[in-house]
Amino acid sequence: MTTLLSLPPPSSSHCFSTAFSSCHQPSVVVTTGRPTRFLPVAATTTHHHQQIDKSSLTVAEAAEEDQLWAAACLRVRSLYDFQPSSYGIQDHKRYLAEREFVALKERIAGKREDFKRVSCINATLPLSQLSSSASDLCAACKFTSNGEERVVVGTLDLNQCLWLPEEIAGTKPEGIEAEYRRAYLSNVCVARELHRNGLGYDIVAKSKIVAEKWGITDLYVHVAVDNEPAKNLYLKSGFVHENDEPAWQARFLDRPRRILLWIGFPCTNEL
Repeated sequence: MTTLLSLPPPSSSHCFSTAFSSCHQPSVVVTTGRPTRFLPVAATTTHHHQQIDKSSLTVAEAAEEDQLWAAACLRVRSLYDFQPSSYGIQDHKRYLAEREFVALKERIAGKREDFKRVSCINATLPLSQLSSSASDLCAACKFTSNGEERVVVGTLDLNQCLWLPEEIAGTKPEGIEAEYRRAYLSNVCVARELHRNGLGYDIVAKSKIVAEKWGITDLYVHVAVDNEPAKNLYLKSGFVHENDEPAWQARFLDRPRRILLWIGFPCTNEL
């Protein structure tokens, strides 16, 4: 894989405010639901998986722009594979990261129609924790917090909404409460060098805590039928099968067919 250069957050005047693409790779724990779709090149690189000390791991909601930019870069890095010989690969990576960066800020700020509330939840580690084999990850996804250099190593979005674009909708709860008490996970990914450390489980667990704090009673996630790592993650996290995407819809969208998984929480009065 071509090294992604360390890039500062771009000026919003040079970005495209479109939500991130919808794609799956069998080797990456990822599920997405977004209006614009891009298909990745098949992965051909074998990655060394570093074991980490999780005592310095932080999993929390992100608000600062430099951390959101790092999360956007991780999403491009995790959800796409590019042929090393591709022309203009760095420009294309930046284009995708800029687009996700602006869209992410707009969703969090409540500027996207049909999204009641959106939170970006990131797992981060100190830069010093990562080995030289993760130098590409460190260059692409680092940010500074309270004077410490850290790296976004896992990320997802928690979306309070009735449905996600181009995805089948959940059915729980019914009635007027659905608008406030239903949520979806999207853009779930973990740096491939750090797979097998339970980071996907950690960020999903944090999303469940935040969802319950919001008063969410029904949390959903879409996953490709052949994405076994992702399905195993969500089942381990307590999700169960609710519905299947119609085959015709998957063919129309030119993507693997999805299943819809659900987990319920006790009703609270917090909204």
